[in-house]
Amino acid sequence: MKDASAHRYAIIGAGPSGLAAARALQKAGIAFDGYEASRGVGGLWDIENPRSTMYESAHLISSRTTTEFTEFPMRTKADYPGHRELITYFRDFADHFGLTEHFRFDTKVTSLEPTDDGGWMLRADASDDTVERRYAGVILANGTLAEPNIPVFRGTFTGELLHTAVYKSATQLTGRRVLIIGAGNSGCDIAVDAVHHAASVEMSVRRGYYFVPRYLFGKPSDTLNQGRPLPARIKQFVDTRVLRAFTGDPVRFGFPKPDYKIYESHPIVNTLILGHLGQGDLRIVPDVDRFDGRTVHFRDGSSGEYDTVVLATGYKLDYPFVDRAALEWSGMAPRLFLNTFTPTFNGLYVMGMIEASGIGWQGRYEQAELIAAYLTALEHHPERAAAFRARVTGEPWPDLTGGYNYLGLERMAYYVNKDAYRGAVRTATRALLTDAAPRRPRRRRSAARKKATA
Repeated sequence: MKDASAHRYAIIGAGPSGLAAARALQKAGIAFDGYEASRGVGGLWDIENPRSTMYESAHLISSRTTTEFTEFPMRTKADYPGHRELITYFRDFADHFGLTEHFRFDTKVTSLEPTDDGGWMLRADASDDTVERRYAGVILANGTLAEPNIPVFRGTFTGELLHTAVYKSATQLTGRRVLIIGAGNSGCDIAVDAVHHAASVEMSVRRGYYFVPRYLFGKPSDTLNQGRPLPARIKQFVDTRVLRAFTGDPVRFGFPKPDYKIYESHPIVNTLILGHLGQGDLRIVPDVDRFDGRTVHFRDGSSGEYDTVVLATGYKLDYPFVDRAALEWSGMAPRLFLNTFTPTFNGLYVMGMIEASGIGWQGRYEQAELIAAYLTALEHHPERAAAFRARVTGEPWPDLTGGYNYLGLERMAYYVNKDAYRGAVRTATRALLTDAAPRRPRRRRSAARKKATA
């Protein structure tokens, strides 16, 4: 009797990346089981999920049409829908394609261990039992924005110290003297919330930022120039001047001057904060030097008294159920071909470990299609799968930067340029779906033959 687990795969996580993986495997006719620690699909977009890092005022920072799955457009006409509309979207998506029934919810994967026959043993805890099952391979889609990055500071803060991961509503800050450390997109969102509730709001920043308005020339800013990417240097030159015309120079509001070019770090899609700075609703302060009770000392020698310090310091990659060596960790992130395949092709595949301005969920779905194409080739066209592995191990990997010199920060360790990434993924997928026949040099016809056929 044929082992049913020989070609069955597991998907860990039912957020956007897990759903993309499930849909791609479903379309390819590949058997799979899904595991989700929370009550249902949606991942962090479900604010009721205990692991969710969502907050009440959260909306998309990329526009609807550049973010949605192509085969399942959103019903809303809002350009930047909020999290409640989005969780409904993911539930509708999963139900429409019959994906929900493939997942076990309230089931937390606790370990993955390689088996002697080349598969993986998955163990998970559910509310009523435990799961132990062997799979041919496992797709890790548990998200990149769940494990808070908590920096270490000198001294001790005796007020309330919280990370944005546990921030839900501005009412948490009512009447408080608030210091927000970090000015990423979440930090700026929370600052804009806080000015209406807190006694005072200040933001501690180390570097300068570029601020992109949600609308340019009356349209969502990320819909301009779609499908016709400019070379990096030209885009940086043009967009820097466009932003200066629309938003002015953030330095005049207290931000440091950026020591890098636009798009070499993720831009801030929030210009409301500049308005509040201009109104005096909040203030920019330097980088933190140390804590001393409720006093925070800054690197320029100044200090301030605060009741609450909010750490808008981002998140770190976390795959706690599998040994790091299995994912080829190198420094701040796993070293994966196209941020997806381990160089050893050990049966682990990573979904969603891509951060890029404007890549959307469709970009992640294309990543899932590539995984499905490889798994299909493994079973039906092993020569194609072998050729793919040979390219990965024997040729230089594609440049995914698109010509941008990204900052060497932890959160940029898996950052890609959306156009370069999607192009490389599509090329790899096509190669797996077709036999790569050697190209013959084209013969030049002789002048006599040309004349004879004229």
